[in-house]
Amino acid sequence: MPIDITTLKKVAHLARLELTPEEEDQLSVDIEQILTWIDQLDEVDTTGVEPVIHMHANINSYREDVAHNDLTREEGLLNAPQKEDGHFKVVKVI
Repeated sequence: MPIDITTLKKVAHLARLELTPEEEDQLSVDIEQILTWIDQLDEVDTTGVEPVIHMHANINSYREDVAHNDLTREEGLLNAPQKEDGHFKVVKVI
């Protein structure tokens, strides 16, 4: 599929690209190759093929959210720099 210079410049402008004439020539060839490759995909028979969002069938493979307390108060305060009456002691913040 040939691409004209006007279309190429429009795409370059939309992509905020500043191209030299040499880059325009090379980019024109590259885009034509890409579009030719995409045209080949139209030849593939996809009747009966379900569209997919993900490449794997795993759905919601998360663990169940169950609350549990693994750390006791004493263990939590073990490395506290300062503690008082079973709580962390910090400087006053206003």
